[in-house]
Amino acid sequence: MDEYLIQKQEILNKIKEYESIIIVRHIRPDGDCMGASLGLREILRDSFPQKRILSIGQMKSSYLEFLGSEDEDVSEDVYKESLVIVVDTATSDRIDNPKYQLGKEIIKIDHHIPVEDYGNINYVRVDLPATSAIITDFYDTFKDELVLSSKASRYLYTGIVTDTGRFRYRGVSGHLMHLTSLLLNTNFDIEEVYSNLYMRSPQELKLLAYVYEHFKVTENGVAYFLMSNRIQKKFNVTNEEAAALVNSLEGIRGSLIWIFFIQNNIDKTWRVRLRSRYAKVNEIANKYRGGGHLQASGATVMNKKEIKSLLKDADLYLKTFKENNEGVF
Repeated sequence: MDEYLIQKQEILNKIKEYESIIIVRHIRPDGDCMGASLGLREILRDSFPQKRILSIGQMKSSYLEFLGSEDEDVSEDVYKESLVIVVDTATSDRIDNPKYQLGKEIIKIDHHIPVEDYGNINYVRVDLPATSAIITDFYDTFKDELVLSSKASRYLYTGIVTDTGRFRYRGVSGHLMHLTSLLLNTNFDIEEVYSNLYMRSPQELKLLAYVYEHFKVTENGVAYFLMSNRIQKKFNVTNEEAAALVNSLEGIRGSLIWIFFIQNNIDKTWRVRLRSRYAKVNEIANKYRGGGHLQASGATVMNKKEIKSLLKDADLYLKTFKENNEGVF
């Protein structure tokens, strides 16, 4: 028996109960939160055409514009009569739409490490590597009652493929591939998705070459790069485009942790993207105003002094990790 079946049934019952449903997601939207939000919206619209189903966000990501738009915001009165579903967001302070709190009831659907239960129903699946996979699994459970269109599949596939690094990271399983096959069987244009996600501008490629020439490695193998405002301006790339290059450092032999520091061009703080292979970086992120997955987390540091402090913490952690796993790495 599916151990999560009771929660999934509770969610479906709530969806059936409400005539108005609003889906929200996290700030700084990535492929998974947009894929999950828009994918769930399409499944519910096709399955319950008489209901009002909206996906509402504020912050945008230019690299995801190809997916299409979310919905226009509505009045507070609408929220107060609606079921609000928050996707791909571990903590309430990262929810993009503050009006979510007005919802008559709130459902949290997420795949991050459980930190905060802010919903009336908190459905968290750390066994699945993307919230878009959780939505696909939800459809699969109730496929006799729900409708999966090629449009919904395109959204959900985008979420899965981005959060798994094109099926290269931990969490990829036979079950995930089964869910992905359901999406592919609806015959959306997979080449169009990949073209929009992974084609790079000449400026980005020149910046990538600069990163390869100038990245640094700490004593114990933490690879890192400081993406200052000056560098972003020099190569004419957005903060978002710069941040997307974090995994350019993933293949360095001996570097189980790699970090990008991206300077905000408004308040001069630094967005931190931490990635790792085998090692856990979420606890480092938690110390610096962030969090996330064991091996993919984000944080914020205020200045270069905190950058040095975070790198020191990461280097010490990696030293200990290697000592405890001597002969493996």
